[in-house]
Amino acid sequence: MEQVEIIEYKCPNCNADLKFMPDTQKFGCEYCGSEFTLEDMQTINAENTDVPTPEQVHEQQEFEEHTNLYHCQSCGADIMTDDEQTALFCYYCHNPIILAGKLKGKYKPEKVIGFRYTRENAVNTFKDWVKGKWFIPEDFKSQEQIEKMTGLYVPFWIADCNVKADFSAIGQQKRSWTSGEYRYTEVKEFSVIRQADITAEGILADGASKIEDVLMESIEPFDYKDLKDFSMSYLSGFFADKFDVDKPQVFPRIRERASEASRKIVRDSAKGYTSLSVNSENYNIMNTKWQYIMLPVWFMTYKYNDKMYEFAINGQTGKTAGTPPLDKAKLKLFSMAVGLGVALIGLLLGGALL
Repeated sequence: MEQVEIIEYKCPNCNADLKFMPDTQKFGCEYCGSEFTLEDMQTINAENTDVPTPEQVHEQQEFEEHTNLYHCQSCGADIMTDDEQTALFCYYCHNPIILAGKLKGKYKPEKVIGFRYTRENAVNTFKDWVKGKWFIPEDFKSQEQIEKMTGLYVPFWIADCNVKADFSAIGQQKRSWTSGEYRYTEVKEFSVIRQADITAEGILADGASKIEDVLMESIEPFDYKDLKDFSMSYLSGFFADKFDVDKPQVFPRIRERASEASRKIVRDSAKGYTSLSVNSENYNIMNTKWQYIMLPVWFMTYKYNDKMYEFAINGQTGKTAGTPPLDKAKLKLFSMAVGLGVALIGLLLGGALL
């Protein structure tokens, strides 16, 4: 009996299993929502032939042997260090942590950008950032709090997406002029069609669930010219967070950012019209190439009224982001003082008028 070869397709965007959908006659991914025709999959599979080299296998084994994993039983954070460094406190909640063992090779980053911003730079930047913020708690800017600032390599997924763009619109060009007693307006309409294959490169999404995505996006961009092959030497003197958000989970954000970038390219190519009325606009990601990388961040947390506040500095460029806590007692005193001042001014003005 002839044996039938069964081909199982993997999603080219998140690597999850694809399932055939009878209603659309396409292959769909239930994790990231991508859809592909059979022709799409045959083309993509023919192009994706990556096989780990012996050097890459050796590097993964070395990573497993020389990387320690620490676990925080309080908040659940997992922290990586080299085997020369001991981690005593959690970078996130500042509670003691315990050694949990070694890491598997899949957690080895492919690339890294080393710290350029020193701890002294980071501390001075933080002091400048809190300067003039009157309504924050005093201990938020104390020396004890500043000592909690941690040089942390944050795990990121970086993606290059091949986007198929299909755009259709009606563009109008209007021209008005006056001749004698009459005002004339000429309207010309054009069919605007754009069909393109776009590569959106370097789309970032952080792989740490405990750190706010908006915070990490706020300290972008990073200069990818400094990306180097990962080496354990970069961890010397710093901590690293282990990713706990995988590719299928971050892909919706990747897709959103890649689609936004593609939309901008397409719409910028359709300028020169007085108005543009869009009929249809689709941006489908056909293939995604991933890299797991570490990016440098000076990171600090502060717990106030049972809420955790985060502060971050780009360890390459010094760009800063964070939300300072608000001391409501200080704000109340200030409001009362303003109210008393206004009342006093009112009394003085009233007495002067009398």
